[in-house]
Amino acid sequence: MMTVAPLDNPRLKTTQGVLLPTISCSTYQTLLAESGDRKSSKFAYSRGVLEIMMPSDLHKNINCELKRIVTALNEKLHLRLKGFSSTSLNRSDLQQGAEQDSCFSLLNIESIFGKKNGILNEAPPALVIKVDLTSVSLNILSIYQQLGIIEIERYRGGTVQISQTKNPRYFFCEYSLPFPIMPATLLDHLVQMSETQDDNAIVRYW
Repeated sequence: MMTVAPLDNPRLKTTQGVLLPTISCSTYQTLLAESGDRKSSKFAYSRGVLEIMMPSDLHKNINCELKRIVTALNEKLHLRLKGFSSTSLNRSDLQQGAEQDSCFSLLNIESIFGKKNGILNEAPPALVIKVDLTSVSLNILSIYQQLGIIEIERYRGGTVQISQTKNPRYFFCEYSLPFPIMPATLLDHLVQMSETQDDNAIVRYW
């Protein structure tokens, strides 16, 4: 077992994680099933390596702020969007899995209406929010690439980055694909602003 090392910023040293090698895909699937939707930890899996993260309050707060920004943008642009919380995305055939902090379906959302758990593995969400307050051991971008995620809004190292898939990997982008009025610099500014202002300040920004 190896402890995931935190970043140098002292305010980020609250999220903890462990890395477990030589874990079979069937064991990972069993662990997901037994943990259910109310587990306090998050899992990422790639070909025999399992990472378990225990999010801190700061982790959860940053996710809430990013999710609120996406919701506000959706209301402004009148897009067809369906949001989800911390849903497990996994493909046993690829031996890959990840549990994002939030995700949003933007394309062909009719295909997920009224469906039960697991539908997002068949119709992956277009946008994922991922908060990383530790140095990530697994290549989470590689996992999301194989799971079919188009865009990731990722908080890492104290800043927000937007990554979009351009096979065979992700590239940093200045603007969000579904929200072209939102540059990465503004997204980062709004998250930083939330540290000293109330949540509605984000909505009032527009």
